[in-house]
Order: sequence, then structure tokens, then C-alpha cells
Amino acid sequence: MNIKLHDHTVTQEERYDEMMHEPVQKLVIKLAIPTIITMLVTSIYNMADTFYVSQLNTSASAAVGIIYALSAIIQAFAYMIGMGAGNNIARLLGQQKNERASQYVAVAYFTELAAGTLIALFGLIWLEELVYILGATKTIAPYAMDYARYILLAAPFMMCSFGMNNMMRFQGNAMYSMIGITLGGVLNIVLDPIFIYDFGFGLGIAGAAIATGLSQFISFLVLTWLCNHIGSCIPVRISDFRPTVRMYLNIIHNGLPSLTRQGVASLSTIVMNIAAHPYGDAAIAAISIVNRIMLFMNSVMVGFGQGFQPVCGYNYGAKKYKRVTEAYDFCLRVGFIALAAFCLIAFIFASPVITAFRRDDAEVIRIGTLAFRMQLVTFSLMAEINMANMFTQTIGYGFRATLISLLRQGLYLIPLVLIMSVSFGLTGLLLATPVSDVLSAVTAFILTSSIIRDFKRKSDEAGKEAAIAGK
Repeated sequence: MNIKLHDHTVTQEERYDEMMHEPVQKLVIKLAIPTIITMLVTSIYNMADTFYVSQLNTSASAAVGIIYALSAIIQAFAYMIGMGAGNNIARLLGQQKNERASQYVAVAYFTELAAGTLIALFGLIWLEELVYILGATKTIAPYAMDYARYILLAAPFMMCSFGMNNMMRFQGNAMYSMIGITLGGVLNIVLDPIFIYDFGFGLGIAGAAIATGLSQFISFLVLTWLCNHIGSCIPVRISDFRPTVRMYLNIIHNGLPSLTRQGVASLSTIVMNIAAHPYGDAAIAAISIVNRIMLFMNSVMVGFGQGFQPVCGYNYGAKKYKRVTEAYDFCLRVGFIALAAFCLIAFIFASPVITAFRRDDAEVIRIGTLAFRMQLVTFSLMAEINMANMFTQTIGYGFRATLISLLRQGLYLIPLVLIMSVSFGLTGLLLATPVSDVLSAVTAFILTSSIIRDFKRKSDEAGKEAAIAGK
């Protein structure tokens, strides 16, 4: 299959024609390649923070996991606005209402900056209280505060970067969003050891946060520049910032599943951290390490699904239901097979992988290896969960998308953690996630199957009408 990445000469009209007529399997792969790379790079530099900080001590390693919940909150609001606007943009472009789409770009961009500033201000004012709410112990709190301070300072740029990344993807410009995110990610990986260790600046865990914040700022600058210099991308113009209540309601309606998914991920992380308190900093550190590794593995599926979303949005807006269902079925099959292969390999090498993060703490290695293998048994089901969520969100089924996003790390996981950790101790705590995976995948399948049947019925009816008209 010959696949080319987009270049800057592509116009919005050419992109529309591509979305409507190019074979969906080829189109999804073409759009998914840069989004998968983007997600992998993002996960790698998140994992790099965990890896480098874990070399300091167990409490510092646990602190990164604690503040992951804060990063997830920032990302939750960023994705709500960016993906909420992006869904509207893709459908408007499918309907060829480009001027209206330009308004959504400007409203989302400047709203992200304002929201990120508010989060930073409130977080810095109540920093100490915040880290304890997130699940820090007294030994972890000092490290968590050092790390959180710089993450909060970078919040406005983080939010805007995530927002632009999503809006560019929905316009079919995933290649350029990949460039902006990748540059920041590579910079983060390079700066981490320089800022953390004594051979560089020797800033410890604060150095990791500074590296992350600086990389996010660079991504913000690059994405803003690209957004305003690509012919196929709607530029950000202050003159287009004409928000209305209806626009914000549309953004919230379409972005709520993202806010729910990311927000619940943050809440479940806090609950797990607190539930792990009786087992010490080693348990919190082990859970933190495993969560980052699983996030890395899932990034392939998320990136593949993000390649599907603009194809889905454009064709749903144009009422080409057959192309939507073909793309969905294709992504589901490929995603399941890819995750299953990853899980098999990771299961075999689970212990060496965990050891690489914290080789000096046998308890972290023991707990981490057990948790990692438990999650790998059911992790391929994330293909169903992720695709069901992205599909329902992109076509505007806000309630179902929100419900699906709540399942794995909310409606199922949090009660399971609370019940199973009390009933079965640490083993129950670690087993809660795979049990939640099974229940979530079954529920997601039930919630999407009726939509797929309806789309296939509409596609068959449209085919019959076209055949009659042709005669």
C-alpha cells in the first residue's frame, strides 16, 4: 500500500475530496501514522520523567505518579475544548461551512489559554493542599510539590498545545500536529537528565517538571506557527473570536466524553494512590510505573483511533454512512490484533521492564511485575473501549460517548478498587483494573452495536435509492 503524508500544498477543497473518495482503510492509516507517532512520543516523554525520576528514590518515583493525576486534570479540560471544537470543525468542513469552522478554531484556542491560566493560579495558591488531595503521603509530598509547581506554570501552554493538536487532527492535518508535539517531546527527553542530575543542573525532581514545562511551551509555539502557515489548516485569528453560548454548549456537548474520560482517569488514579497507602511508597511507585507503561502501550490504539476520527467526522457530516462503518470495523480489527501482540511480548518481559525503572527496590519490582501482568491479560479489550468512545463522540452521540468514557476508570474501576482492596488486600487492588476492562468492553459493545446496525441500514437504503435513480 502506497501511503503519502500530507504536504503544505493541500488546500481545504482537496482535503474534502480526499476525505470523501479515498478508500477508508488507506485514509485511516495515512492519518493514523502521524497520530500514532504523536501519542507514542507523548507517552515516551511521560515515561521518561518516570524513568529518570525513579533513579532518585522510591518517594520521588511515587510523586510523579501522584502528579500524573494533576496532569490528567489539565489534559481533561484541554481535550474537552480541543476535541469538542474539533468534532464540530470536522462536521462543518464536511458540510463545507468553512467560515463557521474558523470561529470554532479561534474560540477554542483563546479559551484554552484562559482556562489554563485559571488552573495555574488556583493550583499554585493551594499547592500543598492539592498534593495531599491527589494522594501524597508525608514522605512523597515534598517531591510532589516540587514537581507540581512547574507543571502548573506550564498549564496554559499545555492546554493550548493539546487543543491545537486535536483541532488540526480533525481537519486532516495530523502530520503537522505530530511535528509540534514530537519536537516538544524530544526536547523533554533530552533535557530530563540534564536538569535532574548533578552532572547538569542537579535540580532533582523539579528539573523533570521544568523540562516538561519548557517542552510544552516549545510545542505551543510550533503548533501556533504551523496552524497559521498551512494552506489546509484554518488559521487562528483574533477577529474570528466571536463566541456564543450555543458554540460553547456544542463544544461541551461534543467534548464532555473527553473531559469525563480524562477526569475520571485522574480520579481513579487518586483513589488507587489512597488505597495503596497501607502498602507503602513502594506500592504507589509500582502502580505509577505500571500506569505509565500501559499508557504507552495504549497510545498506539489511541493514535489509530484518532486517525479514524476525521474520516468519521467528514463522512458522517456528508451522510456517507457506509464509509463510516467500514472505517470503524477496520480500526476495531487492526487495533485488537496490535494490542494482543503487544500484550504477549510485554507479558514475557514484564519483570525486566519494571526492573529497569527501579532496580534498587525489590518490593517495587515485585508489586509492579504482578500488576503489569494482571493488566496485560485483558488489555487488548481496550480496542473495543477506545474505538466505541471515539466513534460515538465523533458522530455526536454525547450521552453514550460520555457513558463509555466513564466505564473503565470510573463506574466500574473505582467501586472495584474500593471493594476489592478491602476484601482481598493488595492483590484485590491490582486485580480491579483487569476486571474493569472486561466489564467495560462488554458494555461498550452493547452501546455501539445498535448505532452500527442503524448506519448499515441507512447505507443499504442509500445504495438501493442510487441504483433506482441510475436506472
